[in-house]
Amino acid sequence: MTEITKKWYVVRAVSGKEKKVKEYLELEIARHKLTEYVSQVLIPTEKVFQIRNGKKINKEKAYLPGYVLLEAALIGEVQHVIKGIPNVIGFLGGKKGGEPVAMRLSEVNRILGKFDELSETEEELRIPFTIGEAVKVIDGPFNNFSGTVDEINEEKKKLKVMVKIFGRRCLNSLLTRRSEEID
Repeated sequence: MTEITKKWYVVRAVSGKEKKVKEYLELEIARHKLTEYVSQVLIPTEKVFQIRNGKKINKEKAYLPGYVLLEAALIGEVQHVIKGIPNVIGFLGGKKGGEPVAMRLSEVNRILGKFDELSETEEELRIPFTIGEAVKVIDGPFNNFSGTVDEINEEKKKLKVMVKIFGRRCLNSLLTRRSEEID
């Protein structure tokens, strides 16, 4: 028996439904006994953590939202089974309704290399604050004071907060959580 040549394809999915599409793909492939034609289904994700209510929350975020990578040989009914899955828009390709275009090997290596790099690297801190937002200082000389975010420094992971003391505005640059009790 000859070896089936598989190539990497990009399946367009409804944004935010990538995990469901992956689950459906794996179920349909197993149900139709097409495992010899489809070897891998991947959703490139990156790990990020956010600070919410003073606590660090780990989250996985899609690196390529709306896309699912698929290593397959599109022989026979494989392509039609994939297109018939809920939340699948179709294959990324040349013409609308035309044949799917396989990814070049350099693209695959770049995306998979980036995917591996994102899963191995240390998680990125996202500061979920906006300028002008009301916050409560929880550390430093202005502890328990309320103020507003004046400046956000993503590189140093710091905020500058304006705090009112005796009717005057003062600057504080240490902040770690939002205020839930500001009027």
